[in-house]
Amino acid sequence: MSFSADLFARYHSLVVFAAIFFTAVIFTWLARRIAVALNIVDRPVSVRKIHENSIPLLGGIAIFFAFFSGLWIMKDRLLSGNLEPGHFMGFFSGALILMIGGFLDDKYDLKPGKQIIFPALAALAVIAGGVGIEKITNPFGGLILLDAFKIPVFAYEGITHYFVLVSDLFVFFWLMGMMYTTKILDGLDGLVTGVTAIGSFIIFLFTMTTKYYQPDVGLAALILSAACLGFLVFNWHPAKIFLGEGGSLFLGYALGTLAIISGGKIAIALLILGIPIMDVVWAIIRRTRAGKNPFKFSDREHLHHRILDLGFGQRKTVLIYYFLSAAFGLSALFLQSRGKIVALAVLAMIMFLVVAGFGRLDSNVKIKNN
Repeated sequence: MSFSADLFARYHSLVVFAAIFFTAVIFTWLARRIAVALNIVDRPVSVRKIHENSIPLLGGIAIFFAFFSGLWIMKDRLLSGNLEPGHFMGFFSGALILMIGGFLDDKYDLKPGKQIIFPALAALAVIAGGVGIEKITNPFGGLILLDAFKIPVFAYEGITHYFVLVSDLFVFFWLMGMMYTTKILDGLDGLVTGVTAIGSFIIFLFTMTTKYYQPDVGLAALILSAACLGFLVFNWHPAKIFLGEGGSLFLGYALGTLAIISGGKIAIALLILGIPIMDVVWAIIRRTRAGKNPFKFSDREHLHHRILDLGFGQRKTVLIYYFLSAAFGLSALFLQSRGKIVALAVLAMIMFLVVAGFGRLDSNVKIKNN
């Protein structure tokens, strides 16, 4: 895998990274003070909470401002490729919706039925901005076309706008899945922030290879990675500020959108967030079998909670996730389509063995207690 020769010279990537990193640090410091002043804090009032003191929320707003400040400053370079202003307007509108919804939820603790409105609107905003997937690679050869079924919606100035049935539905459910994966993953200090930083940096590396060279998308991914790491200065254990509802959703939203605009690199995002995604699937199955609504009921049975209960501690547990995300994500740089399928299968096997192991452990505990 080779990289473009002008990788750093052309975009001064290290300078951009450092500038956004320190911008995020400043915005995080401000967000923390604002959250304290408005009394928007996370209090340890349920068994799912593992922190002992009240922690300020609204951290997602700091990443939001740092990220979009960087995009605005670098807009000329970002629009020099295949990305269009409509793509950014749709993406920004969706992110703003998440920030508004996240603020309301952090402040007023909205019910799940109202919480889902904001991520759904955010996904629709991205679609309205023209972000979509025309085709995906068939691991067994050829391409799978997703833009074959089009429904005309309206015409303006002689241009007909379509609802691309399969593509738009795919994007909607993909983004919803990514958002709720990072939302559920946000259970330990620095976990979601670090995994997103790793994931976006891997997308940056991928789009800087000579084969998939997309410097505009790579720059956006680099800016997201830097914004996350700047926030991580305050979010690493023991955390001084949390992402909040809007932040945890925004990181999945941003990473999912980057996977799409980088040419439908869905497999990369799946490898990066493979374990958390499978954890979400297992949580849905587990709660459904228990006769509980998986989208309204919460528990402390997620994989990161179980690893934590084994005595690893927050930092070691988070580092385990970092390692898995980096290892499988980087493997995508060197694997072809079938190789990525194999890697995903390995991830699934790991998750199956982990779930089976914890199930056996629980059975042994019950036997001893009886």
